[in-house]
Amino acid sequence: MNAKERILNEIMTFEGQAGIYYQSLTTGETWGYREKEPYLAASIVKLPLAAAILLWRSRGETCLYDPVTVREDQKIPGCGAVQFLNGDVTLTVGELCRLMLTISDSCATNALFRHYGSEKIREAFLELGMEGTRFSREYWDDELERKGVNNYFVPEEMGSLLRQMYDGTLIDRESSWWLEYLLRRQQINHKLGGFLPMEISMAHKTGDEEDKAHDVGIVFTKSPFIVCYGFVGPDMYKYEDFIRRSARLLAEENGGLEPPVKEDERREAEAAAGAANLEAAEKARSAGGASV
Repeated sequence: MNAKERILNEIMTFEGQAGIYYQSLTTGETWGYREKEPYLAASIVKLPLAAAILLWRSRGETCLYDPVTVREDQKIPGCGAVQFLNGDVTLTVGELCRLMLTISDSCATNALFRHYGSEKIREAFLELGMEGTRFSREYWDDELERKGVNNYFVPEEMGSLLRQMYDGTLIDRESSWWLEYLLRRQQINHKLGGFLPMEISMAHKTGDEEDKAHDVGIVFTKSPFIVCYGFVGPDMYKYEDFIRRSARLLAEENGGLEPPVKEDERREAEAAAGAANLEAAEKARSAGGASV
């Protein structure tokens, strides 16, 4: 059996909601299992929130250098560093985005959610083509959670967003590069990258809670591919192991486990340069008083 057959045969055996979306960035082949369903999101909605901020930034509605304050009483536990800083903390939108994507900082994410508001975020998600992906409440808002207000993501929609980023069409080329540059620096790599050589680059966002195990991203093998995993069920550790094993199978079928050094180094350098250009433009706009 090939990787697709082995993966689909196994994923159907999981108790709960288990899904996958796959796309080859070389051939365009796509396939999946329960990939159009909404999944309780854990940290995955932090990725489309960053895309929404890039959309507003492209219209001059926000600036990466706009200041946002996190009060001491707004800090929450979980992933991240902001919770450990003393007193009220003021950071820029760009700094909060970097914390949100690279270390999945939930305090930073909540600050951005409050700064823009759920309605503006909902409208941006729809404009970005995400009808089932929703960011409706802050993290650790137990009252709204008890009322059934939750955050969701759709694996296929995440795959579409990642494809646009890869092609340079997510808002514009430099926005795409900026997002890819940050996703390449995501530090929580035990699922998608768990059984891959460290030399193989990924641009991804992970998410997990007690009963959730997600990872969505691009794996830069010689034939790069997108893979988006979603799981809500009773055995997240078993599914995490499935993510590691199946990602390795897909890597082996997409050019093997030897890193495409020259190709990927060139792309990563382009992403870094594009991200730096975007940051410089934002800094100049902020200094000129044009930020919102």
